[in-house]
Amino acid sequence: MKTHSLISTLVIAFISFSTASYSQVSATAVATATVITPISITWATDMSFGKLAVNATGGYVDLTPGSGITANNGVKLVTGGTVTAASFTVLGTANLAYSISLPGTVTLTNTVNSGQTMLASAFISSPTPTGTLDGSGSQMLYVGARLSVPGSQLEGIYNSTPFTVTVNYN
Repeated sequence: MKTHSLISTLVIAFISFSTASYSQVSATAVATATVITPISITWATDMSFGKLAVNATGGYVDLTPGSGITANNGVKLVTGGTVTAASFTVLGTANLAYSISLPGTVTLTNTVNSGQTMLASAFISSPTPTGTLDGSGSQMLYVGARLSVPGSQLEGIYNSTPFTVTVNYN
């Protein structure tokens, strides 16, 4: 009987220890999220290539994001015209980087003779290809482009429809 009692005691002890070694344990975690200011872009200044004269050859004008301009081939810059890159204000969360998407091409159409057009292309921005908002969550974005001027282009004022510049947080 002593043997049976000893075996029963050992079985109970074994079950107790094995249950303790396989007991369930837990830990906890906290979920968090940070909501930031949505990025936005607003128009500040339109792009202007100024006043141009063109011969029968034609050519192009390059406007930098810093409003520098150069005429090439058969195009000449004429004094008295306003030359300016387009500018935009980008707002969002301070010190965050963002990407910039520019248009591929934009057509400028003569305001009197709609059959006469010129093409703006090779858009470039400053900053490029990304920007970083300053400590107050702001940055100015400047956009220039190349304007192709066909030979013997008719005189007149040429305007485009509004073109889109897009910014997105990286």
